[in-house]
Amino acid sequence: MLKTDPRYQLYIDILKEELIPAMGCTEPIAIAYAAAKARQTLGAEPERLLVEVSGNIIKNVKSVVVPHTGGLRGIPAAAAAGAVAGDADAELEVLSRVTEEQIQAIHTFAERVPIEVCHADTGRIFDIRVTAFAGPDRATVRIADYHTNLVLVQRNDAVLLRRELTERNDERLTDRTCLTVEGIVEFAEAVDPEDVRAVLERQIAFNMAIAEEGLKGNYGANIGKTVLRGRENDINYIMRAWAAAGSDARMNGCELPVVINSGSGNQGITSSVPVIVYARENGIGHEEVLRALCVSNLVTAHLKTGIGRLSAYCGAVSAGVGAGAGVAWLKGGRFEMIAHTVVNAVAITSGIICDGAKASCAAKIAAAVDAGLLGLAMYEDGNQFFGGDGIVRKGVENTIEAVGLLARRGMEETDKEIIRLMMER
Repeated sequence: MLKTDPRYQLYIDILKEELIPAMGCTEPIAIAYAAAKARQTLGAEPERLLVEVSGNIIKNVKSVVVPHTGGLRGIPAAAAAGAVAGDADAELEVLSRVTEEQIQAIHTFAERVPIEVCHADTGRIFDIRVTAFAGPDRATVRIADYHTNLVLVQRNDAVLLRRELTERNDERLTDRTCLTVEGIVEFAEAVDPEDVRAVLERQIAFNMAIAEEGLKGNYGANIGKTVLRGRENDINYIMRAWAAAGSDARMNGCELPVVINSGSGNQGITSSVPVIVYARENGIGHEEVLRALCVSNLVTAHLKTGIGRLSAYCGAVSAGVGAGAGVAWLKGGRFEMIAHTVVNAVAITSGIICDGAKASCAAKIAAAVDAGLLGLAMYEDGNQFFGGDGIVRKGVENTIEAVGLLARRGMEETDKEIIRLMMER
C-alpha cells in the first residue's frame, strides 16, 4: 500500500479515532460526561437529576466501580461524579482531575440529591440522556450511538446543539468499510512509523502501566495473578495474565487511564498488551511493535464494525483475535498466517456473552487472548477450521461478516434477556 493509496490515510484516521484515552470504564464515564455537560449548561449545581439510559448502558454500568468516587458503583454514582466534579470539556477523561475534597462532595451529593434512573427503550443500543434541574431551570444533554457523540444540548427551551440521528450511527467517524485483513497487513508493511507513533506509544504507556498495576495490586478477582501463578516462564500465560490484570485494575477502581479501542478500555487493553508483552519477552524492535499494533488494533476495529459497539457478544473476543493477529505479525506472519489466525480464533470463542462491565471481564479477556494464540498455533501446526464448520465461511472476510451477523442480529434477543435478568436483580 503506497501513501498515495486513499486507504492509507483512512487507516491512520481510524487509529486516531479509536485509540483515545479514557479514565475508567467508558459507559459510566459517558454518563459522567453527560452529567458534567448538563451541569455546565445549567450553570448551577443540580437539585435533581434524571438519567435515562438504554438497556446496554444499564448492563455496562451496573457493577463497575466509577474512578475517583471512593469506590462507588453504578449509574447514580457516575451521574453524581460528573455533576459535582466532572470536567465537561475533557470528554472521556471527564473524571481525571477529581480532588480528594471533591470525592467527599460526590458522596454528599449522591446522598442528598435525588437521582432518578429510567430505562429508555428508544430503539438505540447506546443512548444516554441526563437532565439536570435547579429551581425553574433545566438542562438536558443526550449522547447516542458512541461515547462522545453529543446529539442534544438544551437549556430550558433553548436548543444549543442538535444533531439528527440516522440509521447509520457513526456518520461522524471514518467509514470502516475500507478495512479488510489484507488491507490491514498491507498498511502495516507500508506505514511510516512517524505517522502512528504518537497514538501507539500512548497506548503502550497507558495500557502497560495499568496492567502492571493490576499484577501488583489487589483488584477484583485478581484474574491476572491467578493466570500467572506457577506459569511465570510461559510466554502464553504471561500474555494472558498481563491483559487480564489490566482489566482487573480497570474494572475495580484503579484510577489510571487506558487507551481504548472501539469504545472500550478492555478491548484497548486486550488488543495491545499481549502484543507488547510478546515483543518485550523476545527482544523485538520498537518499529516492529508499532507495525504489529497497527495489525492488532485495526483487526479488532474491523471485527467490531459488523458487531457494533455494544451488544450481547463479548467485545474481548474480537480484541483477543486482534491480539493473536498482532503476535502473528511479530512471528513474521503476513496475510495468510494472520487470516487463518483470525478465522480459527473467532471459531473458538464467538458466542461468549457480554453481561456487563465487572470483575469477570478479566477472565473473559484471558480466554479471548488464549483463543487468539490457539488460532495462531493451529496455523503454525498446519491445522485450520474450514468453511462450513459452524459459522466459519470460506474466506476471512466472509467469516468476519458472519460473526457480525451473529452478534448484531442473532444475539439481539439474547441481549434483551441478559438485560432483563440483570434488572430483575
